Amino acid sequence: MALLNVGDQVVYVPDGSKGIILEVQENLYHIVWEDHFSSWERGESLLKQEAPP
Repeated sequence: MALLNVGDQVVYVPDGSKGIILEVQENLYHIVWEDHFSSWERGESLLKQEAPP
């Protein structure tokens, strides 16, 4: 699993939603999603979205 940091763009694995990490507390990540909803998610549910080359 890639190390996730504040500002990283991520994808929520269960449904493909995209968001940006706002805050990190151990293995919990506060995400603001593209629909402006925010939630706390476990790292196992997130994939870092790499920038295209």
